[in-house]
Amino acid sequence: MMARALRLAGQAAYTTRPNPMVGCVIAHGEEIVGEGWHQRQGEPHAEVLALQAAGSRARGATVYATLEPCAHTGRTGPCAEALVASGVARVVAAMRDPFPQVDGAGFERLRGAGIAVESGLMEAQARALNVGFLSRIERGRPWVRVKLACSLDGRTAMANGDSKWISGEAARADVMHWRARAGAILTGAGTVLADDPSLTVRFDQPREFVPPLRVVLDPGLATVARGKVREGDAPTLYLHAPDAKPPRDLVADRAAVPVKGGMFDLAAVLALLAQREINEVHVETGATLAGALLKAGLVDEVLLYIAPVLLGDTARPLFGGLGFTEMAQRLRMTIVETRHVGDDLRLLLRPQA
Repeated sequence: MMARALRLAGQAAYTTRPNPMVGCVIAHGEEIVGEGWHQRQGEPHAEVLALQAAGSRARGATVYATLEPCAHTGRTGPCAEALVASGVARVVAAMRDPFPQVDGAGFERLRGAGIAVESGLMEAQARALNVGFLSRIERGRPWVRVKLACSLDGRTAMANGDSKWISGEAARADVMHWRARAGAILTGAGTVLADDPSLTVRFDQPREFVPPLRVVLDPGLATVARGKVREGDAPTLYLHAPDAKPPRDLVADRAAVPVKGGMFDLAAVLALLAQREINEVHVETGATLAGALLKAGLVDEVLLYIAPVLLGDTARPLFGGLGFTEMAQRLRMTIVETRHVGDDLRLLLRPQA
């Protein structure tokens, strides 16, 4: 039942942010009488939809929820109160909700009404489902995923910057799913000037998604008057140095970020994005910014597409500026997942602590 609730929750991966993905199944024994999942911000939560589907059959049933039912009134009413009113007998939650306005209050309300409460079933899977939301709430910064494509010899572009295309068409289509689940797509001004990316989500078949915020790190606002990153329906945010002088007629969304030693304070960048309720940041950029994020310990995952080609030793590396000179300095990675995507190999890696 909980596995089903988790699958239901995942259906809203592209639409529910900044809220967490939540699924709910209501059952009498092995018979499911109602189910639902939270689809988008401001709309009914999973428990409410499942209760609506169950109707009177919710009385005396067991509720399987992937996250602690909320106990406060936000854009919608508290799910804990709806569960109490329905007469359910038992609530099994995968995990406690660390959001300050919930954080155990939902469980307390249910227990206070005489409902049996258990938590921790498939908690690891539930945390993995909402890794970005949990990162924002628990660490005060989004989950950072750096996407890169490289050759077999670990090169991302020729010496002159030419990088189209290292990976194949299937890999480029696969990237769209990762973009769609992110709250923001981050890049640097150098990438905008060199490659003119649009940084939008483009699916072959129509599907619903919330366009991610495009974020450009541009210390002097050199890109505000040019580039595909300004076009389309997706919003764009320019982050610049405090002393930048924006054009008088600039209407773009922008914010100043501290600069240290000629480089953006990347922790401050992520804190700002967390304040804007960004759960996951998908990074598509060059070696300089990718290396700076890695060196600062701010990369949570690397999404790496390896193409069966060789570019040679003069081509550009995956990460720049690491400055390792001894084997003891090497950064170990854990391979979380490997998968073939077309002719390419996709690795999901996480830096070891």
